[in-house]
Amino acid sequence: MSLFYDEISKSLSSEIPLSKNSYLKAMLDLEKFEIGQSYVTSKVKNKKNDTFVVNIQGGSPGIDISDSLFNLTEIPKIAYVRTMIDNTILVRKLPVLGVKEWLLIYENTLFLLAVKEKYGELEILCVF
Repeated sequence: MSLFYDEISKSLSSEIPLSKNSYLKAMLDLEKFEIGQSYVTSKVKNKKNDTFVVNIQGGSPGIDISDSLFNLTEIPKIAYVRTMIDNTILVRKLPVLGVKEWLLIYENTLFLLAVKEKYGELEILCVF
């Protein structure tokens, strides 16, 4: 039995497609968060061992996908972001706003938990 961080996570968990052919997946191992005024950043290495920045901030939910994480032929419509918080699963569904050189996540709970250093990994599932 899985324990979920909140009711939103529990509800969204059942929405994630089961077929690996339905999404693109990236697992990010985040370095120490650097805290700015209204955002946190962390550095991540991609498959080519290039370092890029992950920026997480509060606001209306959304995500700008990094083109160095995925080999995209089209822009996904949504992305599920999943992580573990104190042995519970946190899931968020974010509309994909665009593609950039870095990963930019707008989501209040992920931002607040990053400030508190509550997670160090993120799983991103892009659905078309």
